[in-house]
Amino acid sequence: GGGAPVAASRRGGMSAADGTVLLSALVVAHDEEAQLADCLARLDFADELVVVLDRCRDRSRDIALGFTPHIVEGAWEREGPRRHAGIDACRGTWIVEIDADERVSPALGGEICDVAKSSDAAWHLIPVDNYIGDRLVRWGWGASFGKGAYAGLYRAGAKRWGDQRVHPAVALSGQQGATLTNRLVHRVDRNVSEMLARLDRYSTAHARDLRDSGDIGSYRRNLRRIDPRSRNNQPTFYFGHGPGQGSPLDGKICNHKRFRTAVRCLHGVYVCSALRRTGRLV
Repeated sequence: GGGAPVAASRRGGMSAADGTVLLSALVVAHDEEAQLADCLARLDFADELVVVLDRCRDRSRDIALGFTPHIVEGAWEREGPRRHAGIDACRGTWIVEIDADERVSPALGGEICDVAKSSDAAWHLIPVDNYIGDRLVRWGWGASFGKGAYAGLYRAGAKRWGDQRVHPAVALSGQQGATLTNRLVHRVDRNVSEMLARLDRYSTAHARDLRDSGDIGSYRRNLRRIDPRSRNNQPTFYFGHGPGQGSPLDGKICNHKRFRTAVRCLHGVYVCSALRRTGRLV
């Protein structure tokens, strides 16, 4: 396998005397042999580790088995059903969801354990630092590219995933607790070219969702995604720590408004092109 087997004694140790599991860590993966071991190795603070393998053709299964016997394998077209396949396999009172391209620091792992042991709430947001390659891009992420925070720590039954292909809606029940302090590291893409390729995939999937909904809107309506006046025109995409907080890149800030407008333009064009290919938009 891709990592040394994890003995029970290395797990978080928060299980109750009656065998009840307090905290389950859940990872969903598709052909992630290049980074799965590094992700799983940082989750030994949890009492249980569950890995969902979606149509994996590489060594992801062997790597996952090096860390946990709790493997769920299958083929899912949509994010929601495969997430719930993993959620249903978790035995923990609390679940923390982590993706294969994300890394939990020891400080964040300790905080997650402390919250699971003491919180009376139903769910908590985990703040995220998004990276393109080695560059931290902390400000201005939208739902299509990264996440500033997410409901990643929750009690079993408190979170439901929707059925959309791209960024499915999430329904949360119960009281929200305080946002965690330590930040999750998210390796979003290796470079901008990889990010734009992902935009193409997401836009095609979004077009399929629009088609399936029966309400794809007009060509004009979809092209309005390009208009920068239709959204809050605040600064976006600071490469570094953000305005007024210093930057590891000598204070240089990319032309964030133009970049955002260009990306939204591409998204609108991609969606319209995908809808045209289906014959549903004329």
